[in-house]
Amino acid sequence: MGEDRHIVKSHNKSLLLYHYVCPAKYRRKVFSDAVTQTLKEVCEEIGKRYEIYTIEIGSDENHVHFLLQSVPTYSPTKIIRIVKSITAKKIFKAHPEVKKFLWGSKFWTSGYYVNTVGQYGNLKLIENYVKNQGKSYKQICRTQLKLF
Repeated sequence: MGEDRHIVKSHNKSLLLYHYVCPAKYRRKVFSDAVTQTLKEVCEEIGKRYEIYTIEIGSDENHVHFLLQSVPTYSPTKIIRIVKSITAKKIFKAHPEVKKFLWGSKFWTSGYYVNTVGQYGNLKLIENYVKNQGKSYKQICRTQLKLF
């Protein structure tokens, strides 16, 4: 994707970015350089098939930060469910040594952290933009001058 990260469909245009943090099961230190490389490659495949695009991945020894973009038809829960499911299967297949650290055939914890990421403004900026829709510039100036 280029500088403009919008996804354009026949009836919508979207820019939905999510920051996820996903710990490995039992917070085990399983993210070696090789495992992280496999994770990145699998996420690229997921993007092509599911329209869940990886903008960035950063791993620590026991957890991963994902910056992902997707389409409005997927909820944040569905996005991470797809990512965690496919990456777990592929990592176990490519790195069977990881199973020594994890029992019960689970790679990820069931929980995760998610936050939306705004490219074009913070909460206050967007809040004011929405609040002032339909008002002319002069009305906005008069309202602000009354405050002083």
